[in-house]
Amino acid sequence: MAYDLGQGVKVDKYMAAEWYQAAANQGLAPAQFLLGSSYKTGQGVAVNMAKAVEWFQKAADQGHSEAQFSLGLAYKTGQGVAENIDQAIEWFQKAADQGQAEAQFSLGSAYELGLGVPFNIDQAVEWYQKSANQGDVRAQFNLGLLFFVGKGVSIDKSKAIELWRNAADQGFAPAQFFLASAYNTGVGVLVNKAKALELYQKSADQGIIPAQYEIGLIYAIGDGVPVDEAKAVEWWLKAAEQGYGKAQRILSLAYENGEGVPVDLTKAREWHLKALEQGY
Repeated sequence: MAYDLGQGVKVDKYMAAEWYQAAANQGLAPAQFLLGSSYKTGQGVAVNMAKAVEWFQKAADQGHSEAQFSLGLAYKTGQGVAENIDQAIEWFQKAADQGQAEAQFSLGSAYELGLGVPFNIDQAVEWYQKSANQGDVRAQFNLGLLFFVGKGVSIDKSKAIELWRNAADQGFAPAQFFLASAYNTGVGVLVNKAKALELYQKSADQGIIPAQYEIGLIYAIGDGVPVDEAKAVEWWLKAAEQGYGKAQRILSLAYENGEGVPVDLTKAREWHLKALEQGY
């Protein structure tokens, strides 16, 4: 670990992998997991998913929860081992029962989607809640969605907002977008245009395309900010270039009417045709 983290010595991933190998050969589960992780990520050794799975298996068989989750993920995705959703669920369950948050989220998602287990929304809520309580952002976000629409739980928009805020505060872009929309419309929370724009901006910077479109709208109509048509076009262009139909349609109108850009009927037609291909 010292060589891996640079504790008292210079970081040396190759030396770390050697120490993990030596300890793993003696049967130490934490070292077996770390060695498996090294093979998975190529830290200090060449990437080798089959080797990663081999060492995850050894650690998982000793009850190492992180290894159990990693092994389950390998079976789910078919990396280093033949895809096997039943095996994936089995290992997720073992890890989740030990409190491994990512496994709890994965199990909740499996029950919500009926993937490898029968659909069971009550079980989904239970496992999402356990994972969310440990700060897993995906569980917080998904559980928020369930509370927002009343799926498996009573509708509680305030609870949904609380969960999305917890995830958004950790930088989870989808939660930032949904929370921004809530502040923008006043659903489950008081309208706060400044907060909405701040959260749209954060999610847009992480590539959430609808957020880029929404920022454009805010600047186009001056919703809590001075009207800035050029800035609106700038944001719509980001979204349009990524194939977002709504942005392509409104961008075509901007070029047609000279709003934020000089009139350019050729570009207006180009974006209009692209929008039509998307159904707009």
